[in-house]
Amino acid sequence: MAGGGGNPPPEIHVRVHSRRGFNMIHPVEIESPPPTVAGAAPAANESPNAAMYREVKHFKKWFPWLVPSFVLANVVMFIITMSVNNCPKNSVSCVAGFLGRFSFQPFKENPLLGPSSTALEKMGALDVGKVVHKHQGWRLITCMWLHGGVFHLLANMLSLLVIGIRLEQEFGFVRIGLLYLISGLGGSLLSALFIQSNISVGASGALFGLLGGMLSELITNWTIYANKVAAMVTLVIIIAINLSVGILPHVDNFAHLGGFLSGFLLGFVFLIRPQFGWVYQRYAPGYSLTSAKPKFKTYQCILWILSLILLIVGFTVGLVMLLHGVDLNDHCSWCHYLSCVPTKRWSCNTQPASCQSVQTGNQYTLTCSSNGKSKTYSLLNPTARQIQGLCAQLC
Repeated sequence: MAGGGGNPPPEIHVRVHSRRGFNMIHPVEIESPPPTVAGAAPAANESPNAAMYREVKHFKKWFPWLVPSFVLANVVMFIITMSVNNCPKNSVSCVAGFLGRFSFQPFKENPLLGPSSTALEKMGALDVGKVVHKHQGWRLITCMWLHGGVFHLLANMLSLLVIGIRLEQEFGFVRIGLLYLISGLGGSLLSALFIQSNISVGASGALFGLLGGMLSELITNWTIYANKVAAMVTLVIIIAINLSVGILPHVDNFAHLGGFLSGFLLGFVFLIRPQFGWVYQRYAPGYSLTSAKPKFKTYQCILWILSLILLIVGFTVGLVMLLHGVDLNDHCSWCHYLSCVPTKRWSCNTQPASCQSVQTGNQYTLTCSSNGKSKTYSLLNPTARQIQGLCAQLC
C-alpha cells in the first residue's frame, strides 16, 4: 500500500463475542424441606427443617453487588474506548457527530455503533500476534472488558444481569466472580488458538461460562431439585440455541465454546451443594440415622476431582501451545465450521481488508485488494488511521 500519508497498516477485522438471542434465567427450583422428624431438636429459635432449608437454599443470604459492578466496569470501559477512538479527529466521517469525540465510526466500518479496530487494539483487544511475539498475555483478560459497539455492549450486559444476578444470589460473589473471570480466560484462550488473523473483544466467553456452570450445577446437585428433566431440557435447548448463533460469520464461537467448557467444569468445583441428609444431621442432632451421612455424595466428589484435573491440564496445555504460536486449525481441518458455516447467503471469508493507494496532490485513489472496488477521495494530509478507515468502508 502506498500513499502520501505514509504506509497505513492493514485493516484488522474485529470478531466480537456476540450474544444475540441470549435471555436465560435459572430454570430450577429447590424442593421444599422434608417433614419434621419426631424427636428432632430445633436449634436456637429455629426448627431443624428451617435451618436445613436455609443451608441448602442459601442464596437468600447473598446481596448481588459484583455482577452490577461488572456491568458498570464494562460500560465505563466502553466510554473510555470511545474517547480514545475520537472519531472526528481520526476519521473522515462519523455517525452521531453531535457527540464529539464520543461519536461512532461509519456504519460500513463498524455496524455495531462503536469504535475502530485500531482503538480497540490500543485498549487491549485480543491480538494473538502481540500475545505470542510481544509477550502481551494480559490481552487474554483485557479483551473481556471491551465491546465492538453499543449493540454488542447492550446484548452482553443485559444477559449478564439476567443470568449473573440470580447466580450471585445463590452462590455469592466469590464463587461467581471466579467462575466469570476464569471462564472468560478460557474463552479467550480457545479463540486465540483457532482465530489468529483478527482481533477479538467481548464478554461472551464469560457469559457462556455462567451458562455452563448452571448446567453442571444442575447435574452435580441433581438429587435436591424438583422437575429435573424439564429443567435439564430447558437449559440444554437454550445453550444449543445460543451456540448455534455462533455459526454466523463475524461471531467468535470459539470464545463461546471455550467459555462454556470452562464454566461447565468450574461448576462442578465451585457450585457443589451438600446433600440433604448431611444438612439434616447437622441441624437435627436428635435425628437418628443408622450411619452418618457424608457431606457430599460419591459422584459429586468424583466430578469435583475430575473437573479440577481437566481444568488444570487444559489451561496449562492451552497456554503452552499459544505461547509457542500453535494454530489448531493446522491440526483440525474441520474445526473452523464450529465458528462459521458457509451458506449461499453468507461467506466465512474474513481475511483482513487491504487497499492500494495512489496519491495525486490532494486526491487519493484507493483500490480494494479483495473485491477490486476503487474510489477517489479528496484529502488534506490524511492520517494513516483515516486512510485505513476509508479502506475498510470500501472493502
